[in-house]
Amino acid sequence: MIFRILGAIGLLFITYGVLTKKEVTRNIVFILGGLSLLSYSAYLKDPIFIPLQIIFTLASIYELLLIQKIRHNT
Repeated sequence: MIFRILGAIGLLFITYGVLTKKEVTRNIVFILGGLSLLSYSAYLKDPIFIPLQIIFTLASIYELLLIQKIRHNT
C-alpha cells in the first residue's frame, strides 16, 4: 500500500512540476516525483519503468545543477 501512495505522490509532484513556471521549483519537484515513482517502479520490478525514472531523475538533477551554476556565474 505504501508504494502505491508513493507512486501517487510522485505523479502529483511531476504534474505540479509541469504546471509551475519556476525553473528551480520545477526541477526540485521533478526530482522528488521521480524518486517517488522510482520506488514504486522498483516495487513493481518493472524493467522499463525503473530505468525511465532513473534517467528522468538524473536529468532533473543535472538541469537543477546547471541552473544553479549559471545563476552563480552571472
